Amino acid sequence: MNANSNVNVHLRRMTFAAVVAALYAALTLVLAPISYGPVQFRISEVLCILPFFIPSSTWGLVVGCVVANLIGGNGMLDVVFGSLATLIAGVATSLIPNKPLACLPPAVANGLIVGAVLAKVLTPDAFAASFPLFALEVFAGEAAVLFIIGLPLMYLLPRVNVFRKMVENLGGKRGLSRIENKR
Repeated sequence: MNANSNVNVHLRRMTFAAVVAALYAALTLVLAPISYGPVQFRISEVLCILPFFIPSSTWGLVVGCVVANLIGGNGMLDVVFGSLATLIAGVATSLIPNKPLACLPPAVANGLIVGAVLAKVLTPDAFAASFPLFALEVFAGEAAVLFIIGLPLMYLLPRVNVFRKMVENLGGKRGLSRIENKR
């Protein structure tokens, strides 16, 4: 592979990450009434399946989360730690070997980290008592989005030629092997 093709691959990955960031932020903000709070169904979190196929999409998810939480979140703790949860989830999702398990990292990371942020911001004097409930509520919302919408998409998208081509161009051999993986 020559230097120009390396630059082209990096440019395509950065462009794709920017599109993912914009989609994540836009979906979160347009659906704000169900995207924020203790019981949240962030439809934008369905994009968290992308690192399974295209690991570099993690950066777009993180930037999109920063933007969404800056505009509509629960302050700087949410911006910092919500984005950290997204980073952890994206990296973990890219490392998980099969599709059903790949839906777990975003639910677990957000449940624990965002649950803690919400407990600290919304009930600072009762953190220990409220954290388990907030963590469970965030986990449940994430799991619902990822398993009801995300998991079927993980099986359907690889059948779409445009998606296959995108994974080939952005995810490389590893991404293609993930498309072929029926598990």
